[in-house]
Amino acid sequence: MTNVMTNIKTVLLGGLIAVGFAAQGEPAQAAETRTLTVAGGCFWCVEADFEKVKGVSEVVSGYTGGTTDNPTYKQVTGGNTGHYEAVQIMYDPEVVTRPQLLHMFLRSVDPLDAGGQFCDRGDSYRTAIFADGAAAEDAQQAVAAAEKDLGQDIVTPILPEQTFYEAEDYHQNYYKSDETRFTRFGIKTFAEAYKLYRDACQRDARVRQIWGEAAPFAGK
Repeated sequence: MTNVMTNIKTVLLGGLIAVGFAAQGEPAQAAETRTLTVAGGCFWCVEADFEKVKGVSEVVSGYTGGTTDNPTYKQVTGGNTGHYEAVQIMYDPEVVTRPQLLHMFLRSVDPLDAGGQFCDRGDSYRTAIFADGAAAEDAQQAVAAAEKDLGQDIVTPILPEQTFYEAEDYHQNYYKSDETRFTRFGIKTFAEAYKLYRDACQRDARVRQIWGEAAPFAGK
């Protein structure tokens, strides 16, 4: 009888332990990843900036806001498609919120320049926020706050979301790629060429001039 009771206790205890481990091992339900689409001039730079942000899982470079389906980089920068160089920022809203990202975005660009960004001129390099509904309301509040901080009108428009076309593969993660090609700076890795370009374009210098210590990425 003693042996039977011992065996029953062992089975029951083993079952309880198994249930306990199963409960502990159940992953918490992950927050749904959300997306924010913005245009801030050169998409390499915006991608590099926002991939530093905690809670951002990925930033994808691409084109949006125009009329041509599946445009190429050459077509977009040629100015005939109506597209902006843009990025989609994928983020966890439990770690970083959309208002926080919008706040950082406006302070990472020159929102006073309607003709492009820094050394990149033309319509495809203009700034914009693409948002509808509640996201558009957040964007309006972010722009109003930026205007209050600067004491000047912000020219960055808030536009309806449109189809986003991913840019060519070589544009993705350009800022950290060790692929080597002949660039405008000679034979360089993309990462080396990116840094030289960003410095030559004086992006960070201009952002610091506008925003000072409020600039979240300039020089970092």
